[in-house]
This record gives sequence, C-alpha cells and structure tokens, in this order.
Amino acid sequence: MTQQSFFRFRQDDCAWNGNPAYRTILHCDLNNYFASVELLDHPELRDKPVIVGGSTAERHGIVLAKNYIAKAQGVMTGEAVWQAMNKCPGLISLDPHYDKYLDYSRAVRGIYQRYTDQIEAMGIDECFLDVTGSMYLFGSGAKIADEIRKSVKAETGLTISVGVSFNKIFAKLGSDMKKPDAVTVIPPDSFREVIWSLPAYEMLGVGMKTYKKLWYRGIRTIGDIACCQPELLHSYFGKMGYVLWAYANGLENSPVMDQDDRCPIKSVGHGTTTTADLTTEREVFDTIIELSEEIGMKLRKNHISCGGVAVSIRENDMTVREYQMKFPRSTQLAREISRGAMRVFRQKHIWRCDIRSVTVRAIYITNETAPEQLDLFTDTVKQEELLSLEHTIDDLRKRYGDHVVYSASYLCADKLSWQRIGFRDHSEIY
Repeated sequence: MTQQSFFRFRQDDCAWNGNPAYRTILHCDLNNYFASVELLDHPELRDKPVIVGGSTAERHGIVLAKNYIAKAQGVMTGEAVWQAMNKCPGLISLDPHYDKYLDYSRAVRGIYQRYTDQIEAMGIDECFLDVTGSMYLFGSGAKIADEIRKSVKAETGLTISVGVSFNKIFAKLGSDMKKPDAVTVIPPDSFREVIWSLPAYEMLGVGMKTYKKLWYRGIRTIGDIACCQPELLHSYFGKMGYVLWAYANGLENSPVMDQDDRCPIKSVGHGTTTTADLTTEREVFDTIIELSEEIGMKLRKNHISCGGVAVSIRENDMTVREYQMKFPRSTQLAREISRGAMRVFRQKHIWRCDIRSVTVRAIYITNETAPEQLDLFTDTVKQEELLSLEHTIDDLRKRYGDHVVYSASYLCADKLSWQRIGFRDHSEIY
C-alpha cells in the first residue's frame, strides 16, 4: 500500500459518525509571500521597509505585497504606491516576478504532499490540508504543522503560519492569529474560549461591508454571531445568515479537495488598466476586443463555451459599474464576445466620467459538446468556419508567440499596454 493510499484508508477507517470534530485540518499561509520571495534575492533589504509594486508607468502602481516593517508603517496591500510612499519615507519598491512565485509555490506544495494528498489551494500562497488520516503516521495535527513549518523554512527560506483545527474556517482563523512563522491550534473542546471574543471580521466570510451591517445591529464579535438567533441573521443577510451562524458555532464541515481536483469553471475573465483614461466608445471597444481575444482563446483551450458576457467598468473616481447580458446561443468566438460586451456597454452605461479600467467576463459556462437547440436564422456553417479560423490563430500564437497575429484595432489603440500582446513598446509592430 502506497503512502498516499494509506492516508485515504486511515481517514475512511475513522469512525466519526458524521462528527466533524474528529477531523484535523491545517491552513498553511506563506507570510508576506511576494515580498518574502523578493527578499531572498535581496537579503540586504531585510531590515528596510519593502513593497512589491506594479508598474506606475502602466498605471498598475498598487502595492501587491509588503514586508512587516512596511506594514508597521501603515502600508496596506492594494493601495497606490504613491500613497504607500507618503506613509513610509524611504520605502523600497521591487518589481514582481510571477514565475518565481509559481516555482516557490510548487516547491512548498511538494512539502505538503509528504503528509497528505488532500491539498486544496486558496491561492498561490495558501492551502488547506486534511491530515486526519496522516496522524497515524506522523503524530498529532500540531506536530505535523510544526514539521511542515520547519521544513518550509529550511528548504525554501520562506516562513509560513499554520492554523490547526477541526474545520476550514477555524484553521484559517488560526493561521491569521499568529504571524509570522507560527502554529496556532484551535481545539474542538475549547474553541469558544479561543475565538468567540475576536472581532467578527476576523472570520472567513465576514467582509467589511457585512461587518458594518453586523456592527449597526450590535453584533460585534464572533461569539455575538454564534449566540444570535439564526432566523434573525437570515432576516438580515438571507441564506448567508445561516452560513455565518454555522461558521461561528464550529459547524462548517466542507471537505478538503484532493490535490488533483479542480473546481468547475464558472466564468472566464480578463481585465486591464489602460495607460490613460478612456474617453470615447471607440477606445472602450478597442480594449474590449483585446480582452475578448484572450477570453476566447482560454474558452477554446478548456473546451468550454459561454452563454453570456459581463462588463465591469472602473471610472477614474474608482467607482465600479457592471453590466451583463445573455447570448441567444453559446459561443467560443472572440468576435461575438466583444460585440456582446460592447452592446451591453452601449445600452446600459451612462458616461459620468472617464474610464480607468475595463474587465470582461464570459459567463453561463457550459461544455463545448453540450447539446443546444438551434434556430432557423443562425448561419451555423459560417459559425463553424469562424471557429476553425480562431483555432488556427490559437495554433499560430502557440508556435510563434502572441504577436504573430493580432487585431488591427491595436494599431490605433494608443492607451493599451503593448506588453500584453508580446511587444515591449508600440513601435515594434511597424
């Protein structure tokens, strides 16, 4: 019997009788991940405030990650780099290197795989691990968590915080309670004493908007949520009210997915912040065409189709507006996605101020082979010819690079980033 199958055998052999308190779940969170990876190459900056920031020239100048010294100065992830610089004089900004982040993430997950095959990613730097069966080989959940923490530090130079509990919600809460390089255990017999006094926003599922609504109703802590009547929470938040009540009372029992499992794709989207504000419909359409080509390529690659499109607009005062529509039939064609996106934009958007960024999402996802009712008015032969053409373009780009074939709209789209289609600057296309 292999080690992986032993994990599964011992977990199935546990007689929990449906009681989730017999599970042992870890939440492993790499500390300040992007900044920590960059500092591995710049050890001389460890005692200085450092952020990883996007390109200010491309107007992507936001803080992607920061180290603890910058955090202590009030720097926050997601704020503009210039705002962070004002808060923290002497702040050092490093460029992101996503390939490195993927490499380190794979290395860390390789360490997790020594202990379990149930590894569910929450992102590039966070994972849930179910080690219920693994304890027969490696000891308690706290012991496994500490071994993982030490191995990650020794083999990669990075640190993680690990929460250990009997469900995902409390494991995630535990990893947030002590940072960096720490293990926190929230046991089933005393979780009330450990977490009920914490602010409600510390619990997964409670964002700041939800927290404000709770606050105005006198519900301030996780314990307040737990002690509230679930029907009352339902009247405030709909079905999410029942979910929050279950979370706070330790009743969350969703399984940790196998490492090879994938969540079904519900939407495929791309967005971009343009190098200057968009002021005309033509500029918006040029941007939508670019995004739709990427979306169409991804739909075809994953053998799925979309039955509608959503367009999200961020104006230059940072207000976000979203519009969506259904298609009469499913499609993988970039031209149909872009035309639908532009149609719903023209119908619903009221120009109030200039546009800073555009996001397009393909929605109502189905398998490309799913049966569909045809109509008398669609030229299906032409549709298939256009789809064959886009598949050919996909093959060309795969062999020779994204820049080998591109839309003519790029020739006049001066506000798009040319790096997105493989060029360093606009002049290279001539």
